[in-house]
Amino acid sequence: MTLTVRSPAKLNLFLHITGRRADGYHNLQTLFQFVDLCDTLSFETLSTGECLITPPIPGVPNEANLIYQAARCLQQATGTHQGAHIRVEKQLPMGGGLGGGSSNAASTLVALNHLWNTGLTRQQLQQLGLAIGADVPIFIHGHAALAEGVGERFQDVDIAEPWYLIAAPDCHANTAELFQEKQLTRNSKVIKIRDFLNGGGHNDFEPVLKKRFPLIQRCLALMETAGKAKVTGSGACLFIQCSDEADARAKQQTLTLGMPEFGITHQEVTWMIAKGCNHSPLFSGPLADQC
Repeated sequence: MTLTVRSPAKLNLFLHITGRRADGYHNLQTLFQFVDLCDTLSFETLSTGECLITPPIPGVPNEANLIYQAARCLQQATGTHQGAHIRVEKQLPMGGGLGGGSSNAASTLVALNHLWNTGLTRQQLQQLGLAIGADVPIFIHGHAALAEGVGERFQDVDIAEPWYLIAAPDCHANTAELFQEKQLTRNSKVIKIRDFLNGGGHNDFEPVLKKRFPLIQRCLALMETAGKAKVTGSGACLFIQCSDEADARAKQQTLTLGMPEFGITHQEVTWMIAKGCNHSPLFSGPLADQC
């Protein structure tokens, strides 16, 4: 059997670090919304029990690939002897705060649970996903949500689904290193969804990213000329909300023309335009009955 699914990106519309836990992790509050930028993953069952991924990511061994980890995790949790050949078409940048790797892991858990008929519930898959990465559960949850804890406790929200202009600067932000920064704020207040809708909320990683990466600081300054620019996740991607697709394209054109004034070359930034989605594109098509 074969199955092809869309593995979407997410945006953190705000991200507060609200405290440090005894286990070394941090408590967060964030608002997740999906966007229709997606990788494509195709799954074919194998009777051999092998988990093959093509094409391989250069420099990343299978054991470090979150897709491979997800497939093996599901095998171990359920005792199935089935395997899979997984073909990956990447569109999402790695290490950009869009959750591409976590989304791929979540898509793998959901798709193989369906293909292998292993019968785990959405909640059980989320528990498996949390062991792989803190952002994996939201992609299995599949609905825009206000999240707390390490990002695994969800309160569904139905908010506007605007268009976004997203910038991917050519730099890689290491989340673990950012959490070690002494200047990182760790005591932000918990807010209500109405506070966000009234203009509240920020991203606690932004000041640290601006200090570490001059390119991010310059990109934020450039984007602020067109709207309220925000960092998603722990960076490095940035976004501004737009009124519609035409507005997003117009803003992209204007900002592209303005890049030299801010010392930014065309090789240093990739622009993307995406539509916000409260319901994950993963749970459309062949997985619509998994909602």
